[in-house]
Amino acid sequence: MDVRHFERITAFIEARLTPLFDPESGSDHGWGMDDKSRALRSLRNTVLGASAVKGIVERRAEADAAMRRVIDQALEHNWDVLRGIARQWEDHPDFVREFKRHAWELEEAPATAAAEA
Repeated sequence: MDVRHFERITAFIEARLTPLFDPESGSDHGWGMDDKSRALRSLRNTVLGASAVKGIVERRAEADAAMRRVIDQALEHNWDVLRGIARQWEDHPDFVREFKRHAWELEEAPATAAAEA
């Protein structure tokens, strides 16, 4: 799986989340101890954790078959986490069909083609 898929979906989600941290939305920049701030921090931490795959992707090429299966499972899991979050904004004009695809469907097309589809 190409790391560019993860970069695009993360950018899309971050663009939806970042305004929610602004005081105009009633937030204390997300650092308050109210439930909204806690939820925003939790969601952002989940996104950041699931999108931190660059090192895993780089190691995949040199991995043996058994390790490659483990890497593929980790990438699929992280993609599914991000995909589930992004689909909450499926009606947003910046949402692209790539964000609905399963990890194995992304393998079928290069990252640039998937972004255009």
